Amino acid sequence: MTRLRRGYRAGMPLTRSLDDSTVVITGASSGIGTATAYALARRGAAVVLAARSEPALRQVAQRCRELGGRALAVPTDVTDLESVQRLADRAAGEFGRIDAWVNNAAVSAVGLFDEIPVAEFRRVLEVNLLGAVHGFKAALPHLGAAGGGVLVNNASVLAEVAMPYQSAYNATKHGIRGLADTVRQELRVTGRGQISICTVLPASIDTPFFRHAANHSGRELMPPPPIYPPEVVAETIVRLLRRPRREAYAGGAARLLGLQWRLAPALVERGLGWYAHRTQFGPGARVDTSGNVYHADAQGRRDGGWNGRRGQLVRMTAAFGLAAAGTAVGTMAAIRRSRLER
Repeated sequence: MTRLRRGYRAGMPLTRSLDDSTVVITGASSGIGTATAYALARRGAAVVLAARSEPALRQVAQRCRELGGRALAVPTDVTDLESVQRLADRAAGEFGRIDAWVNNAAVSAVGLFDEIPVAEFRRVLEVNLLGAVHGFKAALPHLGAAGGGVLVNNASVLAEVAMPYQSAYNATKHGIRGLADTVRQELRVTGRGQISICTVLPASIDTPFFRHAANHSGRELMPPPPIYPPEVVAETIVRLLRRPRREAYAGGAARLLGLQWRLAPALVERGLGWYAHRTQFGPGARVDTSGNVYHADAQGRRDGGWNGRRGQLVRMTAAFGLAAAGTAVGTMAAIRRSRLER
């Protein structure tokens, strides 16, 4: 009998090998979406690339073909259900079926909650959360028609923890995680367990995301370290397609943060707030901008230029710091429990 790792269920992976599978990826014009497309193309998959920026999509599609995959670029607005359904129909029409779907499209508005315009807050909800809802609605019938498949949601570790100045983004990522859990339950109790629903929880990733975000902080934005390359998330998604599980962290810091949050949520909430307040901003001043919340500006780049040659050192230093903080959190939680039990 094959021993399964915790979190896995038998009978849930792709029904075909990756080199015979069709995978739809939203938010494919930059960052994690682009890196995932390249990772799948190297394995011979057919990738259907969706985003608002058609020139960037065509650039990514061409690179996917050079890497050995098949590719179709479909400009798509994930806030429009009909647009997402047309995406699914184009994918199935071009390659015969859909075997997997990756909900990855996301935008953010950074700033204090009371300084983010309501219209921008609503738009972040529409792109991130409603966009995922539309992905579910479009993908599930096709995955069922293919005899099963995998739907992966890129949720961020901020689906489990929280970070200041990211209220709209935090809310959408928590919502995506809850949506995935609920739909997974519904599929299971209605006899459709051949469709897997997976959620990825990445740490800070080196993508153009922070450069593209709406910014109402008055300061330069940057991802809090440790910062991981987008390929870390891409390879996590590939593993989920092959061996699905409910959730998977991408980047050791994400796993550590999740553990700390579960051990001592109030303490870690305060500590992470302090940490993010000091590491999320650079020295430069910035005027208010709506970024790419309303208009696409992707250029087919995987990375955001944050790592540089010091990237590995920064990741290691921050990881040691987080580990030390985790030890302190665990010790304090244990002391607290001991006192309560007396």
